[in-house]
Amino acid sequence: MENTGTIFLVGAGPGDPDLLTLRAARLIEHAEIIVHDGLVSREILAMASPDARLISVAKQRSKHTLPQDEINALLVREALAGRDVVRLKGGDPLIFGRGGEEAEDAKAAGVQVEIVPGISAANGAAAATQIALTHRDASSIVSFVAGQCKGLSDQNWSGLAGAGRTLVIYMGVKTAPQIAEKLMADGLAPDMPLAVIENAARSDMRIVRGMLAGLPDLVTGEKIKSPALIVIGDVTARENIALAQTALEAVQ
Repeated sequence: MENTGTIFLVGAGPGDPDLLTLRAARLIEHAEIIVHDGLVSREILAMASPDARLISVAKQRSKHTLPQDEINALLVREALAGRDVVRLKGGDPLIFGRGGEEAEDAKAAGVQVEIVPGISAANGAAAATQIALTHRDASSIVSFVAGQCKGLSDQNWSGLAGAGRTLVIYMGVKTAPQIAEKLMADGLAPDMPLAVIENAARSDMRIVRGMLAGLPDLVTGEKIKSPALIVIGDVTARENIALAQTALEAVQ
């Protein structure tokens, strides 16, 4: 359609502006409208033009300020009015970012969509802590799962964690007890090592380590808050985990 804007689904990465792609940085700097999640850092939002209209759809008490279908409608409405819209998401738009749903609705309405990938939370956390998600001596498989979604108890995670594998759990802080119970019921050893990485790749990043059976107490005792990733597997217990502490101290 003529005079129809474009929706740009842009990955903001884990929060450090230096980790944005050049394409993402340019779009943010020149955007007329930015619709952003709560995980997008203040430093990245500060890159926007003073004239830009910033619309937050951050979660509050585990709910979006707008339901997802209303977010989709907002994006389409602005684009059909002839305005380009930057939909800014923490991490990558297509990894637990609902970018696929937004793109589908936009295309159905005849609106052009461009997806700009970002460094995912898992990749950002791995780099910032120097925990290798795969390692020839410890893991040849890595899986990403969401720990907070409908039907968690019915999801089949069997085989995703264990010897030679790494499991990265997004949004798992609130459901840590159910996650530990679920994985041990699937046969994972209670002493399987893990690391919880809070605010990965940011100045207030924190790493805590423990074992699967102690995950609920670890999250409670250390007062872990979102955003945080849970990484389960032998890669978190290797000798080079000391590099993670060195990396953490370097950013504090």
